[in-house]
Amino acid sequence: MGIVAEVCQSFVFDNGAFSVWKRGAALDVKGFIDWCDEWHRHPGFDWALIPDVIDGTAEENDALLADWATHIRGVPIYHLHEPLDRAERLAHEYPVVALGSSGQWPTPGVGSWWDRMHEVLAVMCDQMGRPVCRLHGLRMLNPKVFSKLPLSSADSTNVGVNCNGKRWEGPYQPASSWQRAAVIADRIEAHNSADHWRQKEKEENDQARIAAPDAPSLGA
Repeated sequence: MGIVAEVCQSFVFDNGAFSVWKRGAALDVKGFIDWCDEWHRHPGFDWALIPDVIDGTAEENDALLADWATHIRGVPIYHLHEPLDRAERLAHEYPVVALGSSGQWPTPGVGSWWDRMHEVLAVMCDQMGRPVCRLHGLRMLNPKVFSKLPLSSADSTNVGVNCNGKRWEGPYQPASSWQRAAVIADRIEAHNSADHWRQKEKEENDQARIAAPDAPSLGA
């Protein structure tokens, strides 16, 4: 963390709930809050993800919001399986809201996930498709995903997972994992998120799908 604080222009704290959930363990909420309390006055600290229950109910996650230390800039997480009214409420109560894929929609970028994201953005954006708060996409650094969404920021483990391995073969591969990481990051940074949510485009696609449900795709 000392290196991050020294070399990064800014940084955010992930509460680690997703990794803990994948292991079947329990999140140390107090420990995380204490860690945030230690660092939140650093000028590079932007915000921290408020502890959440990945597959929990809206009531369980609202209870964790109530326990958050209000003097630390915290960002709530809206999980896609939660009621849409919670998404709308969080968007009007917090300056930043994170979006987490969960429940029936665990994988960003697949068809049903896009359908749910359009439902969510319908209540988190105004009539011009502009989010009423800043949106952060959890596990959404795939350019095919974030370039279609009006996100202010996003994260993923893309660099950490893919800076080594068989994908890097041939005579022109970067020599070190750090160089490979820089290549991946540069390819991500070459894209911007959408400037607004394109509801009209979604409606037109839905109408086309209803009108010709059996039509072959362009790649067929």
